Amino acid sequence: MDLRPPAELVSSRARTMWAVQGVMLTAVLLIGGGVAWYFIDPDTMWKLLGIALITVVFVGTVLVAPVLRYRIHRWELTDDAVYTQRGLLTVEQRIAPISRVQTVDTERGVLERFFGLSSVTVTTASAKGELRIEGLDATVADRVVHELTVVTAASEGDAT
Repeated sequence: MDLRPPAELVSSRARTMWAVQGVMLTAVLLIGGGVAWYFIDPDTMWKLLGIALITVVFVGTVLVAPVLRYRIHRWELTDDAVYTQRGLLTVEQRIAPISRVQTVDTERGVLERFFGLSSVTVTTASAKGELRIEGLDATVADRVVHELTVVTAASEGDAT
């Protein structure tokens, strides 16, 4: 097992989902800024700073972050290990030998279901914790869970 970038990209629909999450965050900031504008009536400098902050958050979370996350987030499943790579500012690469896998879980939040996506969490016998693969197509996630279940059941390790 080599520490290397995994081969598989997440679903391209994950970019859209991450952008929608950014729009939702921007909307919350806009509502908060509107309430402050109405009730507090800040001076012009604070209004401009608020507008600048919301613009930076919008550009960062809607236009830039989804593209970068899509390029960075990767995964791969082999007969020997699960490889993951994720992050944005800090990129984390992890390998979990199949013999160390304890549980495999699937999670589908509201936005993930809307976009036909899913997240797979692989819990291992490691102090570092679980490996998480976000933004998988739901059918791919189901296949990954099935394959991991089959491979780990056939593994001679005891996952400790």
